[in-house]
Order: sequence, then C-alpha cells, then structure tokens
Amino acid sequence: MAKAIKTIGILTSGGDAPGMNAAIRAVARKALSKGVKVKGIKRGYQGLLNEEISDMEARSVSDIIQKGGTILGTARCSEFKTEAGQQKGVDICRKHGIDGLVVIGGDGSYKGAQALSRLGINTIGIPGTIDLDIACTDYTIGFDTAVNTAMQAIDKVRDTSSSHERCSIIEVMGRNAGYLALWCGVANGAEDILLPEKYDFNEQNIINNIIRNKKQGKTHHLIINAEGIGHSTSMARRIEAATGVETRATILGYMQRGGSPTCKDRYYASIMGGLAADILCDGKTNRVIGYRRGQFVDFDIEEALAMQKDIPEYEYELSRLLAL
Repeated sequence: MAKAIKTIGILTSGGDAPGMNAAIRAVARKALSKGVKVKGIKRGYQGLLNEEISDMEARSVSDIIQKGGTILGTARCSEFKTEAGQQKGVDICRKHGIDGLVVIGGDGSYKGAQALSRLGINTIGIPGTIDLDIACTDYTIGFDTAVNTAMQAIDKVRDTSSSHERCSIIEVMGRNAGYLALWCGVANGAEDILLPEKYDFNEQNIINNIIRNKKQGKTHHLIINAEGIGHSTSMARRIEAATGVETRATILGYMQRGGSPTCKDRYYASIMGGLAADILCDGKTNRVIGYRRGQFVDFDIEEALAMQKDIPEYEYELSRLLAL
C-alpha cells in the first residue's frame, strides 16, 4: 500500500508561461482540502537547492489566477542536472518533510522530476510551456495566451506593412517547435510560414513568391518565421536586395510569455493542477498530466519523454494552400 502523502511541494521550472499561477493555486487548494500540507519552492530547482521553501495556505494563492508569469519564480539550474545536485534536492525535500512534489514546466523540467522520483520523492509534472512541444499532450499551459498575444501584435504590424507596401518578417517564439508560427501564420493570413520542422532554407522560393504577388497587385507580404529558424534581420536584408521590396524584421520576443492568461489557460491549468494533487495523494509518482482527445489524463514520465511530436501534415499543407 502506498505511503500517505503528508506534504506537497510546488515549483515552476524553465520558461514561465501564462497560467502557471492558476496551476499553483489549484494544486495548493486541492491538496489543502485533503488535509495535506503545501510548501512553495521559489525559483525552481535552483530554489530547491538553496532551500527557498515556505509554507502555503489557501490565502497564499488568493488573487493570482489572473496574473501572468509565476508567483514562485523560475530559474535554470545546471547543478540539478548532476547526480550530486539531484541527491541534494532529495535530501532537502526530506529535511523539509516534502514527500510529494508537483513540477510545472516543460520537458527539461520533467527530467528533473524523473530523477527525484527515482530517488524516492513522489513527483508529478504539469505541462507549462508556450511552445506546445510536449508530445504526450495536445495542450500545454500558456500556449493559448502566447499565440493570441502574438496574433494581435502581428495584426498591428500588418496594418503598417500594408500602408507602406512592405514585406514584413515577424519572428515568433517556440524554441525548436513551429506550433506558434503555424497557428499565427494561419490566423494572421501570412503569405509564407517558416517552420523548423518543414523549412528547406530555400529563400529563392520566398523571393519568387513575393515578386509574383507584387505583379498580381498585392501591396504587402507577411512572413511568419519561427524562433527555431531565426536570423530574421539578415533574411530581411537579403529579401529586400533580391526583390526591391522594402523589408522589415520584427522579433516579438518575450512579450509572448507575458500578460494575463486567457480563460482557456486558466481553466486547463486549474484542472491539471487539481488532478496532479489528486494522483499524488493517491500514491502515484513519476507521472505527467496531459490533455488528449478531450480528456485530462496522466502518463509515465519515461513514456512521455520518449514520445515524438511533429507538425500534422494536413494542417501544414492546408496552411500553404490558404496562403496562395
């Protein structure tokens, strides 16, 4: 029979994502409702190693659901990638009575959670990343807010691009994944969408497309470029030289991570947080929460990390057709 969980720790790791606060709130209040103590860990795994740990009550998570970022803070931690750092983290958890841990972050954060689980700390992961790049889940906390933030910014750039009859290259985030770029490309009506998973680095095709569209009377040209491809400024210079069309690059950057989370991010984060507390209290460990085919589910972390995710071929082909 699984040993009863008495104290749950919560940390956020890696890049921040809108909706993380909703997940923190749900984990804390669900656990407290079960009579389980809750401790907040500041600045991710680095904060764990620094023992930046404090008790959380229901009021500790009041008035945070509408806030972007994470009230617990986040940081990268190279020390925690080592066996010595991981063992130190386990020792600190035990020192503070933490026998269950909820880690909110991306796949890198899951590797840390996996290590803690192997060393005896029951650990559950919640997918928090704007990149939508975790293969086991159809949805990650923060994506909806980020993609809407980017879409609205791109609409504004497109207005001025059309007024000046320019070509605009707008670079969106996503690390090595093209989901933000794909969604924005379709939603903003881009003429070209450059995805790390699909781009062949043949700029001549883009140049030909711009020249052809200009001959047909189009007054502007919008290119959505994914972070995983990058080099938007130098690309703009080359395209302007080849086409004679004034070309400007805009890198949206970290604004995509900020802002008040959308209803979807708040709702999904809340359900995932509540489920994480439930399955942790049920004695499960080394699991990650996901959303698949309309259901909130959980997977073994090893299984989740082994999964591969790619841009759906139909969606990609449709995005190209819609750009014609």
